[in-house]
Amino acid sequence: MAAAATDTGEAAGAAPRVQPVPHSAGLARPGFALPAGACDSHMHIFDPRFAPSKHWTRQPPDAPVAAYRQLQARIGTQRAVVVTPSTYGTDNACTLDALAQLGEAARGVAVVDADVDAAELQRLHGLGVRGLRVNFVTPQSWGTTTPQMLATLADKVAPLGWHIQVFVHPEQLLAMAALLRGLPVPLVVDHMARLDPVQGPSGEAFDLLCSLLDAGNTWVKLSGAYMRSVVGGPGYVDTLAMGQALVRRAPNRLVWGSDWPHTTEVPGSVDDAALVDLLGRWCAGDAALLARILVDNPARLYGFGPVPSF
Repeated sequence: MAAAATDTGEAAGAAPRVQPVPHSAGLARPGFALPAGACDSHMHIFDPRFAPSKHWTRQPPDAPVAAYRQLQARIGTQRAVVVTPSTYGTDNACTLDALAQLGEAARGVAVVDADVDAAELQRLHGLGVRGLRVNFVTPQSWGTTTPQMLATLADKVAPLGWHIQVFVHPEQLLAMAALLRGLPVPLVVDHMARLDPVQGPSGEAFDLLCSLLDAGNTWVKLSGAYMRSVVGGPGYVDTLAMGQALVRRAPNRLVWGSDWPHTTEVPGSVDDAALVDLLGRWCAGDAALLARILVDNPARLYGFGPVPSF
């Protein structure tokens, strides 16, 4: 028998719908409630008060903190990691402003030149930054990113207890294998190293990523599933084997990120609730695994305190 419809047009017993969120498709909430203190470990803020870097040619979206808070209310996250996008070059002002607005429920990952000095890194630390992103994929204000730059920055942040986050193509991961194994700080690989879901849990790059995870100094961000998906959303079902394999391999060194506002995709095409549901499928619905990836692991990696009573 079909469920009776309510006066709002929703089926009886269905999760209540919410207001549209900028840069996010759909209206439904995720299919399961996130645990208290759940963290979105990879997102960006774009605020028109801050000018893009001169090297950046695309128009950035209008995605301020107020809009992101709407997303948090919809999907149920309470903590966030603000990552400086390539749009702003090495100017972290927008990210730092977002951290000030979000308070203790947020941490930052900054972008800097290789010649950054210790005083600037200490300043960033005091404002909530806990890592640096080194991007080998999209245009950067300094030009070409090199392995030497990665090594230099890792040495500079080691005294702060930070991590280095890399955005790489699979072939770049393979080319830098020796360097990545020897980094003096934790390594975070974002967007699952852009691994090809068609290959699934196989191939040289996947094997290397697993080897890095096994060594105990590497973390992976379960994010950007849409970047290489052939099937597409909202289910991104071709990523299931790869995501599940990573969860089985290293559940203690995985974090999840929405990548809102999804600047690599057609505007308004990504349903963030569906991305949360995809994480649920990667974890086979295991509540303990989900709590580890969404709460415990980010708390260790980014230095969050105990989960408050929200």
